[in-house]
Amino acid sequence: MSIFRFPLLVWLGIGILITSLGIRQSFGIFMMPVSEHFQTGREFFSFAIALQNLLFGVFQPFIGMAADKWGSKKIILAGAISYALGLYLTSTALAPETLYLSLGALVGLGLSCTSYVIVLGAVAKVVPAEHAAKAFGLTTAAGSFGMFAMIPGAQSLMTQFGWQGALQAFAMMCTVMIAFGLFMKTAQPKQQAATNSEDEQTLKQALQEAFAHKGYWLIHAGFFVCGFHVMFIATHLPSYLADKDLPTATAAMALAYVGIFNIFGSYFWGVMGDKFSKRHVMSALYLLRTAVIAAFVTLPVTEHTAALFGAAIGFCWLGTVPLTSGLVRQIFGARYLSTLYGLVFFTHQVGSFLGAWAGGRIYDFYGSYDPIWWSTVVLAFAAALIHLPINDRPVPRLSLAMA
Repeated sequence: MSIFRFPLLVWLGIGILITSLGIRQSFGIFMMPVSEHFQTGREFFSFAIALQNLLFGVFQPFIGMAADKWGSKKIILAGAISYALGLYLTSTALAPETLYLSLGALVGLGLSCTSYVIVLGAVAKVVPAEHAAKAFGLTTAAGSFGMFAMIPGAQSLMTQFGWQGALQAFAMMCTVMIAFGLFMKTAQPKQQAATNSEDEQTLKQALQEAFAHKGYWLIHAGFFVCGFHVMFIATHLPSYLADKDLPTATAAMALAYVGIFNIFGSYFWGVMGDKFSKRHVMSALYLLRTAVIAAFVTLPVTEHTAALFGAAIGFCWLGTVPLTSGLVRQIFGARYLSTLYGLVFFTHQVGSFLGAWAGGRIYDFYGSYDPIWWSTVVLAFAAALIHLPINDRPVPRLSLAMA
């Protein structure tokens, strides 16, 4: 299936992800101005972002269940409103503790309603299984394009209007998600041989089936590592580069490179997941991450190595999303993908919480990011090994239905 033949719902989902995840990935460049404004250490802002990601994950399974029951449209509209309100309240906060509610809880809720789990769950119901990883890869790449577009824009807005004005501009941009969400129609599952078997299964049965599958828990473990990597780097890379006396624009450009190269990387890894074993492709991705991060922390940090790191880590940044969601769909089917992937995403966000918070905690304690950088190398290698023993064959229920 050509990408140009994907249903309209896929393209609406792409527009929502560009906005939602583009804004989210820019939060790292707000760390230093916000910390200076409230006269707090980096751990404070790190914890606010960590709380956002933890709550993002806590809300996600329940939001996924709601989307499976009532469709994605209402969920996305409610999430966009929560997202906008959280950004606006952050910009007007008088006390730093307010950020735990605004940037933490409200933005976390907004993200859980407007990001991958909800959009990919809707896409899974309108795209055939043999093209799912490709569609998931294209949709994932959308979030990366948002990162590429938003981060330089956020830097420019901060220069012109301060960090408060930049957040208010982002709050207004949430209306884009509302506009696209209004046109999202609740999709019915694609007619396939296994559809009757999926429709007869209850949510309780789907959860019992997944929890009894060893591979499902290995998928959880691997996605935990992805969350740890992504939020540590997105939150702390700008400060790490500033500590190396590099210009502020270097961090913005490095993160922009992460976004632009992830556009190609997400689609590439998704296509590879359609052609080859997803678990083997996932292991290869994590081995590449291991080498990239190890090289970055070993070599001297310059503007050139920062740009190269952004491009290299960007290529394998969110390629895990189409592969992980594709594995869950391949093993368990599309009916309860938003719920089952939502639970996996919760584990991802626990990793995100620890990556964002521990980065600030360790920096404030040791005065250096080196210990946390090397921990990401070890975790990447462990994740490469974790995916190898996953049994990625469809569960017997689906195998019998397709026989």
